[in-house]
Amino acid sequence: MTPTLKLIPAPLVILLLSCLHHAARADVRLPGFFGEHMVMQRDAELRIWGWCDAGEKVSVTLNGKEASTRGREDGTWDVTLPAMKANSKPQTLQVKGNNVINISDVLIGEVWLCSGQSNMEWTVAASTNRDAEIAAADFPLIRHLKIAHRPSTIPLDDVTASWTVCSPSVAGTYTAAGYFMAKKLHQELGVPIGLINSSWGGTRVEPWTPPIGFKEVSGLSDIYQSVLGRTPGTDQYQNALSTFIRANEAWNQKAKAALAAAQTTDPSPAFPDQLKPFQSHQDPTMLYNGMIHALVGYPIRGAIWYQGESNHTEGMLYFEKKKALINGWRTLWGQGAFPFYYVQIAPFQYGNEDGTTLAKFWEAQAAVQQLPNTGMVVINDIATLNDIHPPNKQDVGKRLAMLALKNDYGMKDLVATSPEVESIESAGKELLIKFKNTGGGLKTRDGKSPTHFEIIGPGTRTFVTANASINDDTVMLSADEVTAPSAFRFGWDKLAEPNLTGGTGLPVGTCRGGDEPDFLSLISIDKDFELVYELDLSELKNRITYSTDRSSEISEFDRIGYLIELESETTGSQKLFVSMDAFTDDASKIAIPQFSADAFFQQPVKNLDSYSTVSSLNREGIEGNIEFWSGNYATQNSANVPGASPAIYDFGDSMGEPLNGYGSMQVHDTAGKQTLFSINHWGSGDGADIGIGNSDGPHRDWTFSSNAGSYSAKSLKVYVGPKRDSQTD
Repeated sequence: MTPTLKLIPAPLVILLLSCLHHAARADVRLPGFFGEHMVMQRDAELRIWGWCDAGEKVSVTLNGKEASTRGREDGTWDVTLPAMKANSKPQTLQVKGNNVINISDVLIGEVWLCSGQSNMEWTVAASTNRDAEIAAADFPLIRHLKIAHRPSTIPLDDVTASWTVCSPSVAGTYTAAGYFMAKKLHQELGVPIGLINSSWGGTRVEPWTPPIGFKEVSGLSDIYQSVLGRTPGTDQYQNALSTFIRANEAWNQKAKAALAAAQTTDPSPAFPDQLKPFQSHQDPTMLYNGMIHALVGYPIRGAIWYQGESNHTEGMLYFEKKKALINGWRTLWGQGAFPFYYVQIAPFQYGNEDGTTLAKFWEAQAAVQQLPNTGMVVINDIATLNDIHPPNKQDVGKRLAMLALKNDYGMKDLVATSPEVESIESAGKELLIKFKNTGGGLKTRDGKSPTHFEIIGPGTRTFVTANASINDDTVMLSADEVTAPSAFRFGWDKLAEPNLTGGTGLPVGTCRGGDEPDFLSLISIDKDFELVYELDLSELKNRITYSTDRSSEISEFDRIGYLIELESETTGSQKLFVSMDAFTDDASKIAIPQFSADAFFQQPVKNLDSYSTVSSLNREGIEGNIEFWSGNYATQNSANVPGASPAIYDFGDSMGEPLNGYGSMQVHDTAGKQTLFSINHWGSGDGADIGIGNSDGPHRDWTFSSNAGSYSAKSLKVYVGPKRDSQTD
């Protein structure tokens, strides 16, 4: 049956079209985190924005203030309301366009952005004294907004999240560091406090950083270029993609010709890696794009930050990355140098990692205070050495609040920062360290002498534990082994929980200072040894040519020594000199064991001395072993080296064929299960394995690390010397 077509009267058509026109109009809309119970920043112009039809009139009212505008061509709008005083009386934010939005229970107070990794995301429910804290969390003027985990390859303009009113039913889910800060601020100031919690456990600093931040830090230009290369519209992206398209088009033509002629053809060009979008939430800008960008422009008082564990091996490079983060956020927010307060991470075991790695990171974190309007909280007194998440977040939040109260809320007499070194003075056999910000003088938590101080001076081969005593703002350091101390370090180990505090109880953070003697002057190489070989390790290859080779001049020696010097952004400067009783009388066999040298040694060595800037490697008179050969090797402990593992490459491997293969030059502290240094796979140049101490990778002896190219400078020197008992003091 054929359906009957019915004509619709013209007036009805006009009415229907009119209805459709009105239905198609876009409702005025606000960002998804604008909602009931929100807190807006007092004493700051309030930017309010959203989306609507182009040309649509939009008016906004709050607390008796009103502003209006019209929608732009791109469908966006924004207005600015005048600054308002704190107001704990609930207000209604009304937005009128084609529709009306009413947001109730809006407060005017203090807004803080809380960001970082797991110690910022750590909740009140997981903190010390959780039950009592949650039961007492009846603070209706404290509000909390949690941003969901959301990485993105492009900046997202909107994010949906709900504000909650602090009560025992929800407070357990709040960021603990932020909550305890907010609680202190609210109790002191009596105003509403809003917390915007945008944090994600385990994250690095790079994904939180916007492109503009990387751009402004010259030392991070490689990251910035990598971001530009993946951003459509940039010159880098457009040029690289155009080049690929041309190459692909040329290949298509050749492939078509080969197809017609029934001939083979080469594979098509591979899509360039530098054009592929970032995939991981740990990649640069990914969390800024997904979890921060949509918040930019919402007025805040400042930011608090607790992060670093995932970047803790980077030393001063982290300082550069924090500059990028802080300055990038400040640039985009357009509020000038808003306060940025952060927590120095706590002492923690970090596996077999050298203890000074974390100390150097603490130093980098402290250096961030060079940036204006920043402050750092020290927490080495509340650590849990076997748990990377200290549950005492009460003191963390209180100390963050103290920084804000002093610097931003007018409590100028408050002591809010830990004591810091003011001056260093040599006084005979003592070194005098004067501190500032002591809050009435230094003291110790346990009433005992200060711990974790070390000193060094001319003639001292390494830092030694110092006797320490307090005189008001000054710590006096001495040690019997150091006749003229010239430098000190304090808390210089990953497990250091020193007892020194200021008068208010704020702990002194890890620090060092003075004139530390040059490493080479401490070990008297030139006095006790004679140089045989010298090599810039950037010249590694299959056939090595030494810049110095005096092996033909050397006939008698009883000691052999190796000096390794490495520089990298991650570890800074590392130096090691290791010497041992001679394992051969042929000077041509004591350098890198190239196949042409016919040098194959897997054996114990006696009277091994190790001196290093890596403090854990300083040993004297120990039994060691060497693995020198030009061939391949396996993990099996065929030599039965005590304590060696048959499952990983370490200090007990077995030689294998081909004899002109991978190559191993390794010296080990056998009893300590410790690699002292390794130079492996030298034929691969920048892909060689080089390291001082045990590797943090899967193999202790650096096998397969392929890391030689990561060092900005690297060198090897080989020495010989007389017997121990014939050396003169």
